Amino acid sequence: MGKKDINEMSFLDHLEDLRWHLIRICLAVVIVATIAFIFSRFIFDQIIFAPLEMSFPTYNMLCQTANFIGVNTTFCAEEMPMILQNRTMAGQFSADIWTAILGGFIISFPYVIYQLWKFISPGLHSSERKHSRGFIIISSILFFIGVLFGYYIVTPLSLNFLANYSISTRVDNQIDISSYIALVRSSALASGLIFELPIIIYFLTKIGLVTPEILRKYRKYALVVVLILSAIITPPDIASQVIVAIPILVLYQVSIYISKVVIRNQNKKEKHLA
Repeated sequence: MGKKDINEMSFLDHLEDLRWHLIRICLAVVIVATIAFIFSRFIFDQIIFAPLEMSFPTYNMLCQTANFIGVNTTFCAEEMPMILQNRTMAGQFSADIWTAILGGFIISFPYVIYQLWKFISPGLHSSERKHSRGFIIISSILFFIGVLFGYYIVTPLSLNFLANYSISTRVDNQIDISSYIALVRSSALASGLIFELPIIIYFLTKIGLVTPEILRKYRKYALVVVLILSAIITPPDIASQVIVAIPILVLYQVSIYISKVVIRNQNKKEKHLA
């Protein structure tokens, strides 16, 4: 029997449809996570632990910038003043499993979005589906840019600040592996999700919860929220917060433009139908 028409589906039919989409998402994440687990040694040595080396590209860039303006900085140090250690029996195994799962989700993100889109799209008009064909590509690109931003900007800034912060020479930074990996994972994933802001605003505008006027009206409040958010995901120094806040503010401005375009297209459609 073929798939029911969207107008003929009951609430339970919608739940069943959603269940199968979620099952496909989980299967995709598990398959990619399994592959990531197999290559975990490479992932940890070349990706996860790479920001511990002072040869990391971000440190080199910031060191050269500091030297150019004549400022002393810890970005030019020979090594990171911290030691990673494992304090629990299953610590390394747990870190391996959760990193593989997160890697599976990140790599599978375009497929995850595709499945969610397949669930939502039957409820849209044909013209709306036509104008939203680039949704999967755009949302995936924004997510991956956010992940890279979190990995190359947020992670090294946070790591360098926290590793060099000291309350006394009596205290050495012997960091548990779970704490370090949590910082890397949360920085990358949080940044990836934050960069989805234009997509979120697009759908909120489509359903009438957000308008360009509302976004402009609460722009100053959004600025405060962005600064608070930057303070949460970065070390508490002004330079790091500004570096993180700038792209978020740009995304907010882009979201205003997107909301404006959506409203304009909706008004044109209403006039055409009238």
